[in-house]
Amino acid sequence: MLLVAVVTCTLVLLGLLCASSIRFDRVENRPFRRARNTAVFGWRSAEIEARSLKLLKEWLSEEQRRCFEQRGYFEVIGSDSRSIYRIRRARQMNIKQLDASGKPICGWCFLPDGNLAAGDVMLAQKIALETDERGAIAVANRFST
Repeated sequence: MLLVAVVTCTLVLLGLLCASSIRFDRVENRPFRRARNTAVFGWRSAEIEARSLKLLKEWLSEEQRRCFEQRGYFEVIGSDSRSIYRIRRARQMNIKQLDASGKPICGWCFLPDGNLAAGDVMLAQKIALETDERGAIAVANRFST
């Protein structure tokens, strides 16, 4: 009888712990789990990073993809000023605005909310600069290079 009580309490506590890590998507009202700590679950982090980079490469032009694979960055043209921005592989402080000769003028830091993989952050930055450059720069932090 005592064994049954211990097992039942353990299962109830385990259920409460699992339930506390589930949130509901506000749009579709369905549960999704938070990403796990990458230090403990490194294999999951590597899988997520690989999938995000695969998606990014699908959105890049042939020239951008080749540059990204060879040099670790790609360049986009801003929608409003036609400025050239170099986006390197990172999650933050990874955008440099270039002059006509290709030299960095300044750096920009902006990223979407959430703990996203690097490929997802770079894709969001690419789309933002190519479609709403003014809006992206308005929320970005400028830094010297």
